[in-house]
Amino acid sequence: MKFTRSWLARYLDSDADAATIADALTRLGLEVESVSNPATALAPFVIAEVLSAEPHPQADKLQVLSVDAGSGAVQVVCGAPNARAGMKGVFGPPGAQVPGLDLTLKVAAIRGVESRGMMCSSRELGLGEEHDGIMDLAADAPVGVAYAAWAGLDDPLFDVAVTPNRQDCMGVYGIARDLAALGLGTLKPRPAPVLSEAFVSPLRIATEDTEGCPAFLARHVRGVVNGPSPAWLQRLLAAVGQKPISALVDITNYFSIGHGRPLHVYDVATLQGGLTARRARAGESVLALNGKSYALDPSMTVIADDAHVHDIGGIMGGMESGVSEATTEVLIEAAFFAPERIGATGRALGITSDARARFERGVDPAFVAPGLDLATAMVLELCGGEASAMAVAGGVPEAARTVAAYDPGQVARLAGIEVPAEEQRAILERLGFGVSGEARWTVTIPSWRRDVDGGADLVEEVVRLHGLDRVPATPLPRAEGVAKPTATAAQRLERRARRTLASRGLNEAITWSFIAEADAARFGGGVATVENPISAELAVMRPSLLPGLLAAAARNAARGLADVRLFEIGRRYRDDGEHATAALLLAGDRVPRDWRTGKALPFDAFDAKAEVMATLAALGVPVERLGVQAPAEGHYHPGRSARLVLGKAVLAQFGELHPSVTAELRGTVVAGEIMLDALPQRGAKRARAVFAPPALQAVTRDYAFVAPESLSADALLRAVAAADKALIVDVALFDRFSGGSLEPGQVSLGVQVTLQPAAATLTDAQLEAVGAAVVVAAAKLGATLRA
Repeated sequence: MKFTRSWLARYLDSDADAATIADALTRLGLEVESVSNPATALAPFVIAEVLSAEPHPQADKLQVLSVDAGSGAVQVVCGAPNARAGMKGVFGPPGAQVPGLDLTLKVAAIRGVESRGMMCSSRELGLGEEHDGIMDLAADAPVGVAYAAWAGLDDPLFDVAVTPNRQDCMGVYGIARDLAALGLGTLKPRPAPVLSEAFVSPLRIATEDTEGCPAFLARHVRGVVNGPSPAWLQRLLAAVGQKPISALVDITNYFSIGHGRPLHVYDVATLQGGLTARRARAGESVLALNGKSYALDPSMTVIADDAHVHDIGGIMGGMESGVSEATTEVLIEAAFFAPERIGATGRALGITSDARARFERGVDPAFVAPGLDLATAMVLELCGGEASAMAVAGGVPEAARTVAAYDPGQVARLAGIEVPAEEQRAILERLGFGVSGEARWTVTIPSWRRDVDGGADLVEEVVRLHGLDRVPATPLPRAEGVAKPTATAAQRLERRARRTLASRGLNEAITWSFIAEADAARFGGGVATVENPISAELAVMRPSLLPGLLAAAARNAARGLADVRLFEIGRRYRDDGEHATAALLLAGDRVPRDWRTGKALPFDAFDAKAEVMATLAALGVPVERLGVQAPAEGHYHPGRSARLVLGKAVLAQFGELHPSVTAELRGTVVAGEIMLDALPQRGAKRARAVFAPPALQAVTRDYAFVAPESLSADALLRAVAAADKALIVDVALFDRFSGGSLEPGQVSLGVQVTLQPAAATLTDAQLEAVGAAVVVAAAKLGATLRA
């Protein structure tokens, strides 16, 4: 929310400077993001008169000017076609920083002629887009005077972050009301204009959607002249970033920003019949004022005539009924729209507008008719014409609410400060609340404070005005002695997982817990939707952590960092509830350039498996007992992924992600997911066994088995390990080969078996017996010793 000091002065009688106002706004809970003043950047620029203008001797499009800026004539080379003797403009001397060009002026020779400064255009001063020539000021502009001061640009601009609950401060008048309540000045009352109602409008006004648009008010004004708005209004709008368009449009913007009351004007000549607030019909669309066409559906409130839709109610008007210079008759609309409907429609259509920002927070229902009266009076003043009687359809919702039996002692109990009851009463009354009663009060809530609902809200208002800085910092009571651990077993587990993944070189990411519905569909579909999402792209609770990590990897890749190692610990949401999960993602190349071959080595499924296994081991999972089952869930590559199971429990999954979910990333992307809530619980007092190194040297034996291609290596390794559980301490796969002399459908698997004797060195007979047992165990799975 932006406003200037001069705009605030229209509603607040105060002599406070910008710094005092900014401090007061912060104390009121309205965070001031910045305070700027155009006059600061324009301080070196002064009003100057062009004494003479002669052709440049070396350039046809340049002129050599003699300029008086109040301290004698100086020579300036200028290329503006409108430069002429006798005109007055804005002069920048050497050393001045030109805001619109971001350069510092200096004495320079231009095509052989010295130039000592610059005559400036509006764009060069950062005051507009006009660049066809230098600024042409009024003949009575005083030479040598600072331009910013003469033009009224010494006007501080405040940029305030308004929280969603303070809908009353979406207009400058509401901010002025708060400042007046703090004692920073006196609030000027809004006038109640007396309008001469010259006729009854023939246009019918109705509302059929009383849920989305309970009240629809309008006035018909004929005989208007829609020219440029006056300079004061153009300056107010331009200062806050609004481009002046025409008097009628500027008036609506003035009321939206100044009073938080969005309005809309229709060109009567474009209407076919009256206007009705109703639900959109299937197949309807509208070409909005932003030049885009929007398809509508029956969940949306629209304003339509007898032929078609003209306005997306409370969000944006239509191009067809917009006013122009040729407009002579207008219908001024002031309506009350349901905030929930506005929010849902805006998100569905992806439209962000000033009107939506105000209506979805909730405008003052009691200011609908007064706002229309004030706007009509301004239209008559600036554009002329005559106004009709007010047409009213529906009824404004009842705004009167009360908080019964409010106890002033709540301030001490909830905020920890003592505020006398009489001061509390005065604060509430200055804010517009009505207070009656003695020991316990009945407090009437003003119509513009939709956010206040109970006693705790009234306490907040009292403390806000009394001073949040006066709330004492009081530590909570603490028991004597050493504090006991408070982390739960699940929290400790997550901490160990986080430390392990970080220690292995992965970077932690924190992503949104809600994602787009299309992204959720690629990971099994979302089962929980957000009722009031930030945007349509953040509407579904994530079924997996991987969409967020993929988006983070894509952002890194777009900025030139294609090799990423990310992890996140958070919650995923399935139909059986939410689940604590650790997810990791590896994208790009594991080794950017191999020193042996000169080629990059991309990540593969086994890299993801290694990270998952190392993390599970650190979490106390008996990884030697884990089984590998293929495939993993559908977002993984079906032939290059697997699940890790312990008994029937799925503890993790890993592998190469399916190409359909990694379209935004180059090359292979692998990932892993650890289901933290499925891990076996470790005993609290389980001690690690004392390490006792074996006294005898281990023996290794290699076997090559020919097996069906359908046999998993994990199944073969488990069978071999079980051949002699007393001697076999480790089994590992060291080779996989297919083709060559092998028959189709067969594969050669190389297995290394480690034997560890305990009491005595193994004899040849013992080694042969173990080897025979290994061959028999493999044969039960269809694997035979390769010749």
